[in-house]
Amino acid sequence: LLFWPTAWRVSADAVIEGEQQRALAAPFEGYVGTALHRAGETVAAGTIIATLDVHTLALERARWLAEAAQHERRLRDAMSRHDRAAAGLARAELDQAQAQLALVEQRIERARLVSPWPAVIVSGDLSQQIGSPVEQGKVLFELAPLDAWRVILKVDERDIRAIASGQQGRLVLSGLGGEAIGLRVLNIAMPEAEDGRNRFRVEAALDGDSPRLRPGMEGVAKIEVGERPLAWIWTHKAIDWLRLQVWRLWP
Repeated sequence: LLFWPTAWRVSADAVIEGEQQRALAAPFEGYVGTALHRAGETVAAGTIIATLDVHTLALERARWLAEAAQHERRLRDAMSRHDRAAAGLARAELDQAQAQLALVEQRIERARLVSPWPAVIVSGDLSQQIGSPVEQGKVLFELAPLDAWRVILKVDERDIRAIASGQQGRLVLSGLGGEAIGLRVLNIAMPEAEDGRNRFRVEAALDGDSPRLRPGMEGVAKIEVGERPLAWIWTHKAIDWLRLQVWRLWP
């Protein structure tokens, strides 16, 4: 029975990630105004997660509104006097003021950090940083969609030779009480050092779905890679290690 062919499955630690993650960064330098949601919460599309303080921008908008109104009055006055030179100058200054006003209003609109789709907030909490300064481009939140997931498998380098795109497997997450979910290998990325060993990052897609899935959930995946004798399955890692040691010590 030890030499009877049986299914060989490669085991690997697995973690759930959003199929695509969206970073919400500070659109400009400013201060935290409000923090309405934080990491771990689920938000609908269009939900305002946080805002930056816009008091300075509101004052700037009022200034450009006043200047635009002033230039518009000058334009009407020049047109009534048929003064083309003055009218052209007033028109140029009015266009400039309106352009600056549009820019300020755009920044005020961008001060609201909005979820683009139904998502769970993976990271980010500004509730204890109200009034704190933020730099332009600083990532404040990371979001993952609720209906699109991927699995990242950490496959030991001794088993990576058996992994190929399209292979099927099963995933059991510790947070779902042993519920098995089908998966399919998509691609193999570069190795990463972890605990003194190289593990290849293998991306897989879930065949099924569960409303209880959340990014960061961990578990164990088993990928079906073919058939081998049971004795080989139990001993091949030890044999490979022994061959490597012999090669290292052989003169």
